[in-house]
Amino acid sequence: MILYSLQEICLMIAAAIVIDWIIGDPKYPTHPVIYIGRLTKALEARLYNKSRTYSERSLLARGALLTAAVLLLSGALMLAIVCFSDWLHPWLGYAVSTWFISTTIAVKGLKDAAMLVYYPLLEGDLAQARTYIGYIVSRDQEVMGEPEITRAAVETVSENIVDAFISPLFWALIGGAPMAMGYRAANTLDSMVGYRNERYEYFGKCAARLDDVLNYIPARVTGWLIVAVAFVLPFCSARQAAAAIARFASKHPSPNSGIPEAAVAGTLGVQLGGRNRYFGKWETRAVMGWEREKLTAKHIKKSVIILYSVSILIWLGVMLAWLTSSVIK
Repeated sequence: MILYSLQEICLMIAAAIVIDWIIGDPKYPTHPVIYIGRLTKALEARLYNKSRTYSERSLLARGALLTAAVLLLSGALMLAIVCFSDWLHPWLGYAVSTWFISTTIAVKGLKDAAMLVYYPLLEGDLAQARTYIGYIVSRDQEVMGEPEITRAAVETVSENIVDAFISPLFWALIGGAPMAMGYRAANTLDSMVGYRNERYEYFGKCAARLDDVLNYIPARVTGWLIVAVAFVLPFCSARQAAAAIARFASKHPSPNSGIPEAAVAGTLGVQLGGRNRYFGKWETRAVMGWEREKLTAKHIKKSVIILYSVSILIWLGVMLAWLTSSVIK
């Protein structure tokens, strides 16, 4: 990032984490991801007309164009906002950058979504739990019992330690708010078009591969951060977390999601993965971890504690980096 030093970015990241802990996803003004989603839909409508037939090569090219346009527009607009704010006043530049970095992470939002599933399960209200799990996964809720609902929630929290926290902060550390927002744009693209189905197999391939690349390092960092926090959490096993990463992570269809999922499964002593039904069709995925305990609602809460523990560890790390750079300077 041209505007800010590493010391300044570390302080902005630390402040952004605190903002997310307290406020969470902003409701007003509209969250930046909503605008990214609208931009993606508008460009997709122009590039991929449902009434036309395209060759595989054309779909790949059009999907690549969509990906490049959304990333460049999102990153460039964010850079312009930061530069203009900094030009008006340096402290305004700091505040704007910090705020926008906080919108790229979602620790509180992820916790809130998981706990909406947790509380009905505690009360035995499967109907309400199915409704809330439907907000965060695309599986067919009507066939899900308590173990399947719990598994879906724990898997979502586990995978999103990377997508919703470590990855955006990793890119923020490299390039401030513009790079963090660029990552969020790529991740949003993947969630909208990065599917292996009839419509998006080729059109969404570029977005899916880019998301894999951007998450590659953060996912591996996340795995070892989960191992690290497992040393201090009484219900976790660091040894089992590390063993599960080595044994199961590579079996996941995603090159990245298997790492945090295997780590959480291992450290909690549960088994994730298995059979899921999507739009009436059953799919089977490799299992993660060893089933030392049956999945129950308590494991949702434990996965959220792991999420927050990782966020605290990162906050301490960036604060230490800021203090160290201040002393050296």
